Amino acid sequence: MTEGPEPMDTAPTDTAPTGTAPTGTAPEETPEDVAGADAAPDGAEPGLPGLRASVEAILLVVDEPVAEITLAQLLERPTHEITATLRELSAEYTEQGRGFDLREVAGGWRFYTRDVCAPVVERFVTDGQQARLTQAALETLAVVAYRQPVSRARVSAIRGVNSDGVMRTLTLRGLIEDAGQDPDSQAHLYRTTGYFLERLGLRDLEELPDLGPYLPDDLPEEIIEDK
Repeated sequence: MTEGPEPMDTAPTDTAPTGTAPTGTAPEETPEDVAGADAAPDGAEPGLPGLRASVEAILLVVDEPVAEITLAQLLERPTHEITATLRELSAEYTEQGRGFDLREVAGGWRFYTRDVCAPVVERFVTDGQQARLTQAALETLAVVAYRQPVSRARVSAIRGVNSDGVMRTLTLRGLIEDAGQDPDSQAHLYRTTGYFLERLGLRDLEELPDLGPYLPDDLPEEIIEDK
């Protein structure tokens, strides 16, 4: 009896309706999918940091407040977009209870440690590492801040002691600066600087506290006038 040829083993063929991927295979990527995967955050070019990351990186290395227009020019983004990003970051840090705060001071933005963390920071900063102003310097700086522009002679008259040396010290430390001359007496006038606002965490001089509650009752009227 003649045996016929053995049947050939054939593997079943997976078939799928037209337009669908076979079972077990990934769907074919569309151009839109590829573009979405490569897109950078905040509309940045692929491989570059997003706007929020760029702003944070810059603010971490500055030694003075940075204006919104400066950030806008550097990052080549609209100023209103920079402003919105800064305010969003500031609100986000506050909501998350971070140990640092993003504040708008002296015409710009800068990171500061949060007020509630002051005791911890003070313990970290040992004596000698923190340059402190003397009582005389603080008094003189207060007179300039509240009476500016003011001459050295006027400061000395208000304090009741010669303040020329202290005024020079404050000038060297960048807290006060020359503000021109008095048109009547030709005396040099002085005012506080942007660095002064920065160190106190103020936007402008309007945020200085009212002196009234801190002044003694017998203080001469000429000293507290216009205050």
